[in-house]
Amino acid sequence: MKAEIGIIGGSGLYSMPGFETQEEVNLETPFGRPSDNYVLGKLGGHRVAFLARHGRGHRLSPSELNFRANVYGMKSLGVERIISLSAVGSLKDEHHPLDFVIPDQFFDRTRGRVSTFFGDGLVAHVSFAHPVCPELSLVVADACAATGVNVTRGGTYLCMEGPAFSTRAESLVYRSWGMDVIGMTNLQEAKLAREAEICYVTIAMVTDYDCWHPDHDAVTVNEIITHLVKNAENACKVVAQAVAKIPAARSCQCGSALSHAIITDRKMVPEATRRKLGILIDKYFV
Repeated sequence: MKAEIGIIGGSGLYSMPGFETQEEVNLETPFGRPSDNYVLGKLGGHRVAFLARHGRGHRLSPSELNFRANVYGMKSLGVERIISLSAVGSLKDEHHPLDFVIPDQFFDRTRGRVSTFFGDGLVAHVSFAHPVCPELSLVVADACAATGVNVTRGGTYLCMEGPAFSTRAESLVYRSWGMDVIGMTNLQEAKLAREAEICYVTIAMVTDYDCWHPDHDAVTVNEIITHLVKNAENACKVVAQAVAKIPAARSCQCGSALSHAIITDRKMVPEATRRKLGILIDKYFV
């Protein structure tokens, strides 16, 4: 079974109302194994592939994630759009716990993570000025509004290395830069999705204010867990609504992101690299 839409997120989504599980797929990619099996099924009339970013049971830290395998696996299943769910901290007063933010920008504070499929004799530079698919972003923001979730469309997701959270000094600096939310995973996904010509959007689910907030130390573990559970419930509703409303055809430019990105002379690309990246580049080597 192939899929049209990919969902990257937590295990709570597997019990989503209306999701009809049909099979699990265990994939091996040229970049290694993804975080877990892909769970394929139908939702809102679309064929959907779910992937637990950190593996079921949350076994993988942000720095251990094989982002390339995760996105390559989606591409090999036929996915053209990815909705990514991510728990985040808020860096602004107006983004409250239980709010959702649909960022349109990312800022990289990671160190040494691989975030490209290219190399090994093939150079490509995709445009990344606007890293989020505007068409998909609008669908997801409308789905939030339709399901009663307080949402902000736009803003910047600062992606930090982790796994430890920020120092207060770092958090205050990020606020001074105008960042909106902070997380540890989504920048690499967005870059790789763009190289794979897959539409990508992040649903950033606010669990708490980052440590800059004067009331931060008063937040209890129970409160955070309560927010995580409620966010997961809301995410199920939003994703189901969004998937049902996604148009059949893409009108954005995500599907042609590589059309002017490949720099290397086609005749000089090593055959092994050509084979490894075939599902990404074959249409440009005709």
